[in-house]
This record gives sequence, structure tokens and C-alpha cells, in this order.
Amino acid sequence: MLAGALLAAGALTGILAGVFGVGGGAVVVPVLYELFRVVGVPEEVRMPLAVGTSLAVIIPTSIRSFNAHRARGKVDMSIVRIWAVPVVVGVALGSLIARYAPADLFKAVFVLVAGISAVRLLFGKDSWRLGTEVPGKLVMRIYGILIGVLSSLMGIGGGQLSSLFMTFYGRPIHQAVATSSGLGVLISIPGAIGYVYAGWPRAAEYPDVAALQFPMALGYVSLIGFALFVPTSIYTAPIGARLAHSLSKRRLEVAFGLFLLAVCARFAWSLLT
Repeated sequence: MLAGALLAAGALTGILAGVFGVGGGAVVVPVLYELFRVVGVPEEVRMPLAVGTSLAVIIPTSIRSFNAHRARGKVDMSIVRIWAVPVVVGVALGSLIARYAPADLFKAVFVLVAGISAVRLLFGKDSWRLGTEVPGKLVMRIYGILIGVLSSLMGIGGGQLSSLFMTFYGRPIHQAVATSSGLGVLISIPGAIGYVYAGWPRAAEYPDVAALQFPMALGYVSLIGFALFVPTSIYTAPIGARLAHSLSKRRLEVAFGLFLLAVCARFAWSLLT
């Protein structure tokens, strides 16, 4: 039953990756968190293990989503190129923080970013802008580092953060979503490697954890979670990309906002209980 649930969640992850330009991490993280809770992973490592596994899972999903959007000519490659190095630097910093951070920090970052993004998408107006054109390269690079740090702590592909930024500077939501898909590739690969590094010493602290836990993981990356999510998420990512371009601007914004609000509520509840 758990295997079937993970395969189904992988399919949903792929669709969301294509629809919203995200790597699917906002779905993968809470699903894996609950799975690890059921099988008895210790609370202090449960959230970082879910985040690290999410980053590994969204590697192929992000690649498929990015290729699907680029084939439609919607990706602004000039922005992707400006953000490439700063985002990777941010991911490295986030992975270093993950090595020492308490579990609640990951949840708090999730709630903060998802909440801000949801409010902007659900209630924002066209007048809520910081400008009509994206800022200069220095500001873009600083923001790229911030995207990398926060995304690596959330286990996401950066889609929420970069989409929020681009819409604040007047970019259409469809272009923001498509361009954001490119960041998933830049974030997920170094992020997964960083979480292997971050979790390696912690895994040694739990030698008696049962078979679905650390013995089936590299650091903070669960191999069984990766194996069950990836096949269906790869298959369904292009379906999500096609769906995104069939939706109106407002429908895409509302759908994305409600999705993020649900994720925000889930982890806020976890922090309070």
C-alpha cells in the first residue's frame, strides 16, 4: 500500500512540476515526512531526510519540466543564465546550514515562503509590483543566492520563489512558471549532493533504525523514496506542462496559490503540535 501511494504521489508530483514550474518538492516533502513518521524515523532527522530526498527526486522531474517548457519557447534563458552561479552558491550554503540546523527550521522556512507566495497569488493585484523590468545583474545575483539557500532548506526546485520574484517585476505568470522550471535543475543536483554530505554523520548516530530508514539512504537522501517517486513523476511532468499553457492567467495563479496555501497550513500545524 505504501509503495502504491508513493507511486501515485510521484505521478502527482510530475503533473505539479509541469503546471507550476516547480520541481514538485512541495508535494514530495510532506508526503515523505508522513511516510518517515509511519516507519519510525526519529523526529530530529525526519524533516531533513524528507527535504534531501525531495531534492534528489526532483532532479529528473525538473529536467523533464524544463525541457517541456523550453520546447514551447516560454523560458527566458537570459534570466536562467544570470541566476545559474548564484543559485548554486546559495544551494551550497543551504546544505551547510542543513548539517547543523534543527528540524523546526526547515518547517518554518516552508511556512514562511509558501505563505507569502500564496497571499501574492490569491489576493495580489497587478499594481503590486516592484517595477516593470527585472533589476540589474547585481540585484538578480543576490536574489539568486537567496533562492538557492531557501530552496535547499525547503527541498524545492525554486519555482515558488522565482515565480514570485518575476511576477513582482511584471513578467506574465506563464513565462514566470516556465523560466522557474530551469532553476529546478540548478538547485536539485547540487542540493541532493549537499544533503548526502549533511546527513552522513547523522546517519551513523542511528544504526538501529529499521530497513526503510537510514540503511536505505545516503546521508539525508532516502534511496527507496527516490526509487518509488521518480518513474511516475518523469512520465507525468510533460502532461503538467501542457496543462499549464491551456489555463488562463488567473486560473493558474489561483491554482498555484491554493496549492501553496495547503502546504503552508500543513507545516504550520506540524510546528504547533
